[in-house]
Amino acid sequence: MSELTLSPAAVQAELHKNGVTDVVWLPDTESGHMYNLLQADPSLRIIPIAREAESMPIAAGLWIGGRKPVVMIQNTGFFESGDSVRGMAVDIAAPLVIFIGYRGWTRRGVTTDSAALITEPTLHAWRMTYYLVEHDGDADRISVAFEDAERMQRPVGVLIGGEYSG
Repeated sequence: MSELTLSPAAVQAELHKNGVTDVVWLPDTESGHMYNLLQADPSLRIIPIAREAESMPIAAGLWIGGRKPVVMIQNTGFFESGDSVRGMAVDIAAPLVIFIGYRGWTRRGVTTDSAALITEPTLHAWRMTYYLVEHDGDADRISVAFEDAERMQRPVGVLIGGEYSG
C-alpha cells in the first residue's frame, strides 16, 4: 500500500483496538471496500440505516445498552442529521465517534464543493473535536478520537479525507 492510501484493514484494526461492537452506517460509493471487509468481520455488527438522521438515536441507544458503536456517514448526511446529533449525541453526552466522509474535500488544488467547504465550520459551530484521517499513517488518530470521546463524554468526529483503497 502506498503511504497516501487509507486501507480498510487499518481502520478495522483501530475499531478492534477500541472495542467497537457495532457500526451504524449508511454506506456510500466511496466506502464499498470498507463495507465489504467489515461485513465479513464476525466481531462487528453492521447496522444499516436508511437515513443519516437515524444514526445518532440508534448509536445512543446502543451506548446506553452497554455496547460501543461507531457511526459512519458522509458529510452531507451529517448535515442532514444535525438535530439528531444535537439531541441524541451532544445533549446526552454520548461518547460517540462519528466517521464523516469528507466528500468534496481536496488537500491539493481548490475545494469548490460546498459540502466540503462547510464541514469543518459546522463541526466548530457544534464545538465538536475532530481528526482528519487521510491515509494509514493517520489511522492512530482514530484511537485518539475514542480517547477524547470517553474523556470529554461528547461525540468526536473522524473526517475521512480520502476514499478507502481496495
